[in-house]
Formats: sequence, C-alpha cells, structure tokens
Amino acid sequence: MRYEGIALNSPPLLFSQSSFSSPQQQRRKGAPTHRPLMKGMEMLRRSSVFAAEVMEVFDRSPTDKELVSQSKMLCRDYIHSRLNRAGIGWTKSDLGSTGGTLGEVSTVLLWLGDELEYLRPNVYRNVAKQLNITVASEGIVSDAFLAVAAEIFSTGVTWGKVVSLYAVAGALAVDCVRHGYPAMVHTIVDCMGEFVRKSLVSWLKRRGGWTDITKCVVNTDPSFRSHWLVAAACTCAHYLKAIVFYLLREK
Repeated sequence: MRYEGIALNSPPLLFSQSSFSSPQQQRRKGAPTHRPLMKGMEMLRRSSVFAAEVMEVFDRSPTDKELVSQSKMLCRDYIHSRLNRAGIGWTKSDLGSTGGTLGEVSTVLLWLGDELEYLRPNVYRNVAKQLNITVASEGIVSDAFLAVAAEIFSTGVTWGKVVSLYAVAGALAVDCVRHGYPAMVHTIVDCMGEFVRKSLVSWLKRRGGWTDITKCVVNTDPSFRSHWLVAAACTCAHYLKAIVFYLLREK
C-alpha cells in the first residue's frame, strides 16, 4: 500500500546499514575511527581537573597555622628593619626573611609603621622605659608585651592597631638588644605569634589573610592618606592608653 509515493508497509531507514557495521568492518572499509576524538576528550577532562585543583589552592582560606607562622615572619622582618635603623648590627640570617606575596605584605607593613612612628616619634621609642620593665627577664618581657597587646585591641581590631603592635614589637626589640639581651628578640617574635593565634586569627581569616593590608596603600587619593593618618593618630592614643593601663594595673 502506498500513499503519495511513500510506502506505508516499510518504515523509512533513518540510518544506513554501514552505521551499524563493526569497528573491524569500518577499519576494513577505511572509515575513520573515534580514537582522536576520545583522546581529545580525555585531554580536556584532565585539563579541567587540573584547573579545578589550581583554583582550589588559590581560593582556599589560609589556615590558622599559616597565619600565625606568617605573623612571626613579618615580625622578624619588622624587627630587623628597626634594628638596622637604630644602627645595631644584625644580619638577615639571624631572623630569617620573607619573599613573594608575604614580602609585599612586609613592605607595606613597614611603610605603614614608618607613617605611624613619624606621627609620634617619641611614643614608639624607649618602650621598656615607658613600661618601667627590665628586659633581662623573659617572663617580664612576655607579660608586658601581651598585656599591652590585649589593651590595644580591647575595643576591636583594625589594621592601624595591628601596625601599632608591630611598632611596639620593633621598639621593644631594639631596647632588648641595646641592653645586651638579643635573645629576647625571639621571645618577642614568639609572643607576637601567640597573640595572633589567640586574638587575631579569626579576624585575619575573614579578610583573606595578611594580604588584605595591601589595600591600605593601593589608593593614592590624598584624602585617603589623610584618613589613614587620622586613624594612625587614634592608634597612638590606644597605645598610650595601653601603657598607662599596664603601669597602673595591680602587680
């Protein structure tokens, strides 16, 4: 039976018979195989997996241990800079060094520290004398540094206060070395790590780590610089308050 030239008793062929031939038959006929396509898909799959692994490394938040370790390396850099500025011989190998992205963070931290110390040059000098402590005792140095740190951050955390704490560490280290106790430098570095671990890690993680501090100097607008100087002045006030608190507390 036919209708308008189409045979109804036999359905139209959607595929030719050659479509169902075996791979051996196709090879005998010289037909192309799917091997190049499969190889291309496998390469694409591997590339996608590699890209995902790379993105995971860059996207992941720094761990607590990494943040603490980085804080100590930054502290070593800061102290090294302040010892050199004070004319005290100190080789880089004595404290270690930073590089890469952390090196950029260290540069920014030192620059902000310069700004802060320029505002109040007498505030971040002779810290041991201001605190009325002897630098001969590791326990006293540790106790004083941690007490001042706790008071500085008693009303919250800002990058200005973080810079202030590093300025305190640098000045205190200079006092220790000048009085003949260079070993106290490592005590101060350890105290910095301890305080960061207990009080600043969560705050740092919310900001993606130490690299967030670089945003403080990205903006070249003079009004932004003015804002930073005002914030730095307030930080000085927090530090002075911390010293008074330490001096007046019960011994």
